[in-house]
Amino acid sequence: MTTAREVAARVLVRVEREGAFASAALEAELSRAVQLDARDRALATELAYGSLRVMPWLDEQLERFAPQGTKKLDARVRAHLIAAAYQLAFTRVPAFAAVNEAVDAVRRVRGDRLAAFANAVLRKFAKYTSELGHVDRELAIAASTPAWLRDALDRVLSPAGTRSFVQCGVEPPAVALRVEQPSERDAWLARLRKAAPAGRFETGSVSPLAILVRGAGKPQQLVGYQEGAWSVQEEGAQLAALAVGAEPGEIVLDACAGRGNKAAVLARQVGIGGAVDVCDAIPSKLDHLRAELARCRLSVRASYAIDWRVGSGELVGEYDRVFVDAPCSGTGTLRRRPEIALRRESPDLAAMAALQIAIASRAAAHVRRGGALFYVVCSILREEAEDVIDEVVRKCSGLSPAPFDSPAARAIAADAPSFRLLPHVHGTDGYFVAKLARL
Repeated sequence: MTTAREVAARVLVRVEREGAFASAALEAELSRAVQLDARDRALATELAYGSLRVMPWLDEQLERFAPQGTKKLDARVRAHLIAAAYQLAFTRVPAFAAVNEAVDAVRRVRGDRLAAFANAVLRKFAKYTSELGHVDRELAIAASTPAWLRDALDRVLSPAGTRSFVQCGVEPPAVALRVEQPSERDAWLARLRKAAPAGRFETGSVSPLAILVRGAGKPQQLVGYQEGAWSVQEEGAQLAALAVGAEPGEIVLDACAGRGNKAAVLARQVGIGGAVDVCDAIPSKLDHLRAELARCRLSVRASYAIDWRVGSGELVGEYDRVFVDAPCSGTGTLRRRPEIALRRESPDLAAMAALQIAIASRAAAHVRRGGALFYVVCSILREEAEDVIDEVVRKCSGLSPAPFDSPAARAIAADAPSFRLLPHVHGTDGYFVAKLARL
């Protein structure tokens, strides 16, 4: 029988062995474990996300009782040890239950010898945590945050802000829905509450389109999704697209459109008298984008498969607003993608910044006089934010920082030409958003 810990262990294996995103792996595993009730699904989620957030600390502690360490073990054995150690340190699951379940799982996948090893290590670890009496989760998370990331965050937030940032998301965030119009939100909030009384629904804090959902199951199965009344989109991402402030009748370019959630916001803003063109380096994403917009009864005017690293491809002409949602380190999404801290290295930032500068500079050539470029990354690090904007302004004559037109953006930025969204302040993923106007 599949248990919550078994689901979590499978997620850890996929993250380590396949390089999977934890959120996607967890969704896939939970969809297969249909027999789990809501409580067990919540436990599986906590074990998977929690283990990833403190995995370096758990490794260090387990090495006290496994002199050869755990990193060279079979991925399945290692996953069961990590998940069990997390239970022993940070949950109220009885020690004997956590240990016995893990040992039985190891026996099923690798036999008696490794099961005996797991039993010895986990019993010693259980005794150690019991003698401690209390394991400080905050210290474990801090110890698991790479030094390069702590330093980079300190340069932006201060040490106290860094602590708040890395601690945010010990519990996975709510799922965010995006309704099509602000005027529709209250009606959909009431309708969703009635249709799924076991779930919790509330309005978002920074996007006038956002409804936050917890405990309501797979969102695509909720009322309204199939008819295109709303979409699943993280609240900060909603605000990033709303910050463009596109007006009815304008012609807008989404230069890095991906799967189309932000393009849908732009298409709704410009209306039937305007147009949105989209670009992405991966043609299959553009196919998904068109299907997603069709579900919402929206469309784009044209789509282009463009690798901005080498040029603008077949794209010609100028636009009222150009939106660049650039590839980045993703460090602003740590609360839902804790595996990022285990994969990124500080040299990645220089490579990312070079790519971001190339994309934004080439896309800026398509901004008409009097128009604007909007730069967004799901990172809050200075190296991918202000440093990139400074270099784009230096390279592209006629561009200068300018305040936002969008009321939703101005509620955060006031008259500033850029702003950050922070999970511990705004309840969203972390983003940097900037506007550059062409004079």
